Amino acid sequence: MRKVSLAEFGGPDVLRLVDAEEPHAGPGQVRVAVRAAGVNPVDWRIREGQALGAHPVELPAGVGLDAAGVVDEVGDGVEGVQAGDHVFGEGADTYAEFAVLSAWARMPEWLTFEEAAGYPSVVETALRVLREVGVRPGETLLVSGASGGVGSAVLQIARDRGIRVIGTAGAANQDYLRSLGALATTYGQGWTERVRSLGHVDAALDLAGSGVIRELTELTGDPGRVLSIADLGAPELGVRFSGVAGSMPDALAEAVDLISRGRLRIPVEKSYPLEEAAAAHIDSRAGHTRGRRVLVV
Repeated sequence: MRKVSLAEFGGPDVLRLVDAEEPHAGPGQVRVAVRAAGVNPVDWRIREGQALGAHPVELPAGVGLDAAGVVDEVGDGVEGVQAGDHVFGEGADTYAEFAVLSAWARMPEWLTFEEAAGYPSVVETALRVLREVGVRPGETLLVSGASGGVGSAVLQIARDRGIRVIGTAGAANQDYLRSLGALATTYGQGWTERVRSLGHVDAALDLAGSGVIRELTELTGDPGRVLSIADLGAPELGVRFSGVAGSMPDALAEAVDLISRGRLRIPVEKSYPLEEAAAAHIDSRAGHTRGRRVLVV
């Protein structure tokens, strides 16, 4: 099978499309013929060799955590799924023609494989950061870097829970944020004053790692109500960094519920063939994404 692999840490050019042995489902796992794989910031962070304790890597290594595809192997002890089922979920080395998933759910019938591949890690992260920052119904949440996959999910899930949301993003994505129910403003000079003009902020999330931890703390008045998933230096400023995933099965179940109720939709901004994984990483790292980027297998 074809698989994206890296033999050393570095820039996008270390990614190689290679021939590899097919993986097989072990106990409690399923194997899928991958139709699409989600491209997440954690993928290029791992590729660069960033110290992410939740994702230890031994080289050579595959790439990718999220996938949507067709089940073709079911491991021992697995019930409720069979060959031919369309599922989406999380596993390992998903930038490949076949991948083993450790957590999965049946795809809602109206989702394409490309759309479904963009949900697993994004929704888990969104649910986790909303829980960890402790924002409650009736409060106002500020989301810095709100137009990407996690931001898109956070805005919609927060609104479903009765939380008022303010999102920052580039000028081109202001209408997009408003379409998700957020009060929108741009980043750049004067952005904190623009946020204040929209109202009091109770809690804040840094999703882009753009060096705004001090400003977010000033806006909330409490570093304990600020959380980052993108700035590894946040703890030095008294702000929690969240990098360890919670329950993926629970997140997938909630994703299916939200999608089925019409309360969550994350658009695919761009799809890339497997051989263009490097280009997908370059674009993902550059930011300014509206929704998700995925690889099509």
